[in-house]
Amino acid sequence: MRFYHTHTGERLSIVYRNADGYVPEALDELNRFLADFRTGERRAIDPALFDILSAMQQRASSTGTYEVISAYRSPETNAALHAKSTGVAEHSLHMVGKAIDLRLTDVELAHLRDVAWSLQLGGVGYYPDSNFIHVDTGRVRHW
Repeated sequence: MRFYHTHTGERLSIVYRNADGYVPEALDELNRFLADFRTGERRAIDPALFDILSAMQQRASSTGTYEVISAYRSPETNAALHAKSTGVAEHSLHMVGKAIDLRLTDVELAHLRDVAWSLQLGGVGYYPDSNFIHVDTGRVRHW
């Protein structure tokens, strides 16, 4: 999978899973890449989140790059964002490494939302005004 972090400008192309399972070094690199860009704080990202992203890309027949808006958020970062916006949950799954906000370069945002929802693997939020979707490994729900 390929990623571009919209806040840091960093790019990452990585194979996180192979025939033997998850690649520990790749998961470590993804944890670094998806750290809280405001504080530098890291947390292990739920590998099931990458499985969802991989399935989304396959189902959408995409060869694009995931553009990451937000992944892990420290409790301090989340609290600050929550204080400014009703769109940020007080107990966000971002704080436990189970959520990501993104878009996919070669897939229309509404279609990406539909693809994510069709998988029924977790939560899917749609933010067309901000040009991203939220995907998480929590219970199946949408907004």
